[in-house]
Amino acid sequence: MTIFKEQLDEEFVTVSEVKDVLAEVEAERAADVDREMRYELARAIEHANTFAVLDAEESRELVENLLELEQVDEVAAFKIADLLPYDRDELRSVFAHGRYSLDGDELDEILNVVAKYA
Repeated sequence: MTIFKEQLDEEFVTVSEVKDVLAEVEAERAADVDREMRYELARAIEHANTFAVLDAEESRELVENLLELEQVDEVAAFKIADLLPYDRDELRSVFAHGRYSLDGDELDEILNVVAKYA
């Protein structure tokens, strides 16, 4: 017999937003002496602290600005905000999963938006 868990909701968040949430969890765990931090949680906190470049508000603002561009969908916007690509090759890797490729001008337009935050 297999037990399935129902997915109730899905929301995309940036690594910077995850960092803020995990900082709250870490503070909560540190306040309770009897509660130990699990290995997975410690690694997740370490990862978020290492790779979160922008603060949560800036990363959300970047995502909103990217979504204003017609060639950027929601998934790509969040990946771009997490990676902060600095050249066309890095940006192309974000769109590699897509069924279409962007031309140089479209890539430059996205990179110009990212450059304001990086």
